[in-house]
Amino acid sequence: MFFVKAHKNCRTSENSLDALVAECGKLNVKTVRPYFELFKEELFMNSFIYHIPTKVYFGKNQLGHLGEELKKYGKRVLLVYGGGSIKKNGLYDKVVAEINKAGLELFECPGIEPNPRVSSVNRGASICKKEKIDVILAVGGGSTIDAAKFIGAGTYYDGDAWDILTGKAAVTNCLPIITVLTLAATGSEMDDCGVISNPEAKDKLGFGHPLLRPKVSFLDPTNTYTVSAYQTACGSADILSHIIEVYFNMDKDLAMLDSVMEALMKTVIHYAPIAMKEPTDYEARANLMWASSWAINGFIDGGKSQEWSCHPMEHEISAVYDITHGLGLAILTPRWMEYTLDETTAPKFRQFGCNVLGISSSLPAMEAAKQVIQKLADFFYKDLGLNSTLSSLGIDSSNFASMAKKACGGGILHGFKPLNQNDIEKIYRMCI
Repeated sequence: MFFVKAHKNCRTSENSLDALVAECGKLNVKTVRPYFELFKEELFMNSFIYHIPTKVYFGKNQLGHLGEELKKYGKRVLLVYGGGSIKKNGLYDKVVAEINKAGLELFECPGIEPNPRVSSVNRGASICKKEKIDVILAVGGGSTIDAAKFIGAGTYYDGDAWDILTGKAAVTNCLPIITVLTLAATGSEMDDCGVISNPEAKDKLGFGHPLLRPKVSFLDPTNTYTVSAYQTACGSADILSHIIEVYFNMDKDLAMLDSVMEALMKTVIHYAPIAMKEPTDYEARANLMWASSWAINGFIDGGKSQEWSCHPMEHEISAVYDITHGLGLAILTPRWMEYTLDETTAPKFRQFGCNVLGISSSLPAMEAAKQVIQKLADFFYKDLGLNSTLSSLGIDSSNFASMAKKACGGGILHGFKPLNQNDIEKIYRMCI
């Protein structure tokens, strides 16, 4: 049992007895070898369940299936959308035409914010209860879809939907969610999570539950043609961050999944600048859209179990200052990398550099790791043109202590490297 417990406290990513003994210290090879062979598979690779029931219509001219999919869940449809961009680009009219053609009743919940607020969720849930809504149709990006998820869950709760985010209330049911995606970024169209802001509490919380996963999603890359270069850049930073949070991991897992993640990251790095310069480039928009979905639908997680790091830190920034989520991640990620870099983590940075960024495999791990951080920073700030500091957004250090405490829940954030409040506050300061 000591052997098993010792490994659980180790940080080695090498599937070898010598590496385990060296890391854990108290063990010797001769004594441990029989137990190592017996428990090797269990210790170095976690089992997992993969189940993604979302049906996806990908590509052009798929919206003709919208009516038939909505009808499977009832007749009364709540259309959830944001500030009106779908009316300007004509998508709203196309969606309404399909709803009318199917003979369905339409109700609306417009005005979802870029960082969706719990007040909008409560407003939508009230409409669902009053109008006896059967199915929710979210047309927009991740903010709209996230709001729709909690509107659906909040319909079955009599109190404030914020109670669901805080864990005070359980998700007991959720109205069926169907999405029409307009921005490649959050991956909400295929995942079971959402993030909601509460400006009054200066808080922003994420929550996941299997019932929140959309039933059907329509992914037409042409619906992202009107997305600005800035939002394309922020969305691409968000996609990359979703993968980085999983990829930079000390758990031993399937090498095949690392290869998939590396391909996804190379895809984003290649196509994001193209989509920014040529917004109607179908190939670029399609690759970003599909990469967005697969970055966070659970597939790349495998048996990994560590917590994410940059997302909880960024949620506190956008909760207080209401900045674009992807921008905050772009500012944080290189500093988090710099802070977590040491002799134990350097090999993972080198793997990323060699397989994604084209850095020479002949370089020592630490030298390669430092080049990785600089190259990624150059991608965010030069290639994508995003702000590189919090101070450039008018953010100072006055709230860092309270933000850091919330980010780690007052304890330890068990990510790639464990981070406490003091660690997180230092990373925030590195971003100034």
